[in-house]
Amino acid sequence: MLRSCSTAITLVLALFTIQFSYGQLIRPEADYYSIRKVKIPDDIYLEVGGLAFNDKGELGVTTRRGDLWLIQNPASQNPNFIRYAKGLHEPLGLNFKDGSFYCSQRGELTKLTDRDGDNRADVYKTVYSWDLIGNYHEYSYGPLFTPEGDMLVALNLGWIGRGASQSKWRGWVLKISEDGEMEPIATGMRSPAGMGFNKNGDLFYTENQGDWVGSGRMTHVEKGDFVGNPEGLRWTHLPESPIKVKFEDIDDSKGLSLYEYAKEIPAVKPPSVWFPHTLMGISTSGIAIFNDRFGPFEGQLMVGDQGHSKIMRVFQEQVNGVYQGACFPFVEGFSSGVLRLEWAPDGEALYVGMTSRGWRSTGPEVFALERLEWTGKTLFEMKTIEAQSDGFLITFTEPVDRVKASQPASYSITDFSYLYHATYGSPVVDKESRQIQHVEVSDDGLSARLTLDKLRPGYVYEVRLNDLASATGKDMIHSFAYYTLNEIPGGSEVAASAGGVSESGTGTAEAGSTKRINDMPASWGGKADEVITIGTLPGLKFDQSVLIVDAGAKVQLTFNNPDDMLHNLAIVNPNKADAIGTAAMNLGLDGEDLAYIPPSQDVLYHTGLLQPGSSETIFFEAPSTPGEYQFVCTFPGHHLVMRGVLQVK
Repeated sequence: MLRSCSTAITLVLALFTIQFSYGQLIRPEADYYSIRKVKIPDDIYLEVGGLAFNDKGELGVTTRRGDLWLIQNPASQNPNFIRYAKGLHEPLGLNFKDGSFYCSQRGELTKLTDRDGDNRADVYKTVYSWDLIGNYHEYSYGPLFTPEGDMLVALNLGWIGRGASQSKWRGWVLKISEDGEMEPIATGMRSPAGMGFNKNGDLFYTENQGDWVGSGRMTHVEKGDFVGNPEGLRWTHLPESPIKVKFEDIDDSKGLSLYEYAKEIPAVKPPSVWFPHTLMGISTSGIAIFNDRFGPFEGQLMVGDQGHSKIMRVFQEQVNGVYQGACFPFVEGFSSGVLRLEWAPDGEALYVGMTSRGWRSTGPEVFALERLEWTGKTLFEMKTIEAQSDGFLITFTEPVDRVKASQPASYSITDFSYLYHATYGSPVVDKESRQIQHVEVSDDGLSARLTLDKLRPGYVYEVRLNDLASATGKDMIHSFAYYTLNEIPGGSEVAASAGGVSESGTGTAEAGSTKRINDMPASWGGKADEVITIGTLPGLKFDQSVLIVDAGAKVQLTFNNPDDMLHNLAIVNPNKADAIGTAAMNLGLDGEDLAYIPPSQDVLYHTGLLQPGSSETIFFEAPSTPGEYQFVCTFPGHHLVMRGVLQVK
């Protein structure tokens, strides 16, 4: 999924105006959290893979190009860059301990030491190595130090049209000691780009949507866990494996969610928090813990997102010993794809390392390093959401307007689930609107307890607040969140007499509509005037940028998707790609059901949402009015770069 930097830069420059405008629109947090760039020399491509401070307060940065840069005085106007190490194989993690840096290359965990004090590594020591088959998707992440001094690394699956564990322990988290002893811990990972501990010292990892993964998610990881993707189970026959489940034990034909599947196989671990795809992010990444100098969220987690160039916020609680909780928007508008988060030694700023890495992100730049700081102002937000026996308790960062907050109409709650299957991603399924029967606001205005008609364990709850303001009239910065309910306090299910309103199956992007015709019309006499085949290229691109047809021509268009992510193709009126793309991003929970095609007269024709490795043919008559129409992928975020021109002569 790589492309040359020159191509990427050209693409970025061409779309800078679009991206800049978009970035301005998504920075409602600017008064509360400022983003400041770290100045990078023009001759350094700092495509960040890992961040770690050493014991001198210098920031180490690994890059995709195999360098480890040491940044002295990174908070200054003119920081100094020294290349500490080079020749590494795409290190996607970094840590520091006892005078040495540690990084995970694609094929090994490496210790880098500067013995003579010249700020350059003299010793490159292999702590532990693992197999590679040479697949481009075999990324390796870490290390993360345990309290005992061991190191945790996570190994990405390869990609062969699906995730594949072709090399030993791919799809696993491994624990490695300083002297090179390895112990496999857990499997089921597909693309484990982020790992971190919470305030209790428990391990979590973040996952991206893909095959067997309905949406992005965060999962609590303990020894012996299987977290969902069965490819890593190909190695459970080995004597070191703490897991006895076999690859052939997993069956996706039952139409279950991952939560439901865990009831059948106890080794399966459902996530503690789902990040609904495109609604919260599209590619989860690094994890950091809020400290007490960064606003009112101490102890909560920050989670980056590479595709949406942002950081999300996570509050978790344990109910019946099981982690669950809510994800909230936090800060958006970073300059590139957010991959790594690292606190400054004084805890006053968070360094955010970024790269687009050939995939595109909403941030316009190929790479960036930025410093996030709290301005000291308290924003009005939902602070936490906690499960109750019959609903939820929402707390606020400031007292809420009690009159408005006491009205059930001020809240909207919808629950839904995802399918656990080998297909790439999952649509939102079994969606219902919950009825809010009662709201009780605390005397201090800092919390509201919502009583619902029903709670369903194993579901994700979209919580939306409708026009709530603080007691002083301050607007809420982010008015929605998503709570993952694994356990109900005091019971397994609570239902009142009135049921919810089902909203499943409301999609309108079906094949056979006038805008999506998959069979050649009989009136064409078995022949099209124009036969077009178009595909995708790595980096969110179509393989053709211009298609030429005659006005009124009968067109047979086949769209092939060899990429490793979902795409569609929509033909829209001239200069309407931005508006249609934005409308697709705002479809909410109905997005995937609608194939991310918004109901608009400016959408002329479209395909469905294509899985990786699939194709679709549509038939349409070209517009009768000549002009430059556009074709675009409307999967959220893709429209910014994935587009072309349908030239009608």
